[in-house]
Amino acid sequence: MKPNRRQIFTVGAAAAAAATVAASTETASAAPASTASAKSIESTEFAVTTSSSTGPYGSGVLGSWAGAQRAISTPTQIQHTKAANGVFMFGDSISVQDGKALAIRLQNRDGSPLAVHNWSSRPTSGAVDALQQWASTYGLPRRILMASGSNDIFDPPKFAAQVARAISIVGPNRTLYWVNIQVVRKSVTSTVQLADQRNSSWLNMQLYDQQEKYANLRIIRWAEWLWVKPYRLTNYLRDGVHPTVPLGQDARNELIVQSLVS
Repeated sequence: MKPNRRQIFTVGAAAAAAATVAASTETASAAPASTASAKSIESTEFAVTTSSSTGPYGSGVLGSWAGAQRAISTPTQIQHTKAANGVFMFGDSISVQDGKALAIRLQNRDGSPLAVHNWSSRPTSGAVDALQQWASTYGLPRRILMASGSNDIFDPPKFAAQVARAISIVGPNRTLYWVNIQVVRKSVTSTVQLADQRNSSWLNMQLYDQQEKYANLRIIRWAEWLWVKPYRLTNYLRDGVHPTVPLGQDARNELIVQSLVS
């Protein structure tokens, strides 16, 4: 069932308020995100311009992500995953951190290999560009996982078109799985935190709208899982965006694997 808009904004506002109450005591270091050879460059996990501007939507302005940390499977690994009808994954810094653990969990659950194109600070337009490139170069398996959207809080109106573009690339005979979005950064002011939550909810509504149009789009409801019990926002997110390790990482990856293998 698709949550209605009032529910999304009401619960989302409560989530934003809860996130400001206490910071998580858990920390985590970034981990390689795949069984791939990761190409990593030192950079911020969440690229925002250093100016004080909150941008047109209140969350700030996305900075350059070209040199950010990434984890990308090798051509051999991509080809193996396609041949084995495994899973292609396209994600951002959350996936750079959690992708390796996800690959292990998925392999242990049903034997499926995971090939990844994860890039920190990347908005969904870049993730869909990577999906298009892999589709043209390698073809696609029956399951595609998009774990993207956290960096779209800075420009939410462009998100729906990218979701539709991803669906058109995947086509009607494959399933597109999409992890939805929860961002309330602990490092910003309370006013910007409220904008983060409002924009996260806006992005999620666009996903739900697309799901009504396309039966092969399945939403993995990470945001709702966090909202159900507000303490999860502090215990399972170390900075309001990235899962704590191992608690949040295990929870998010389990939601993903359950959806992929169901």
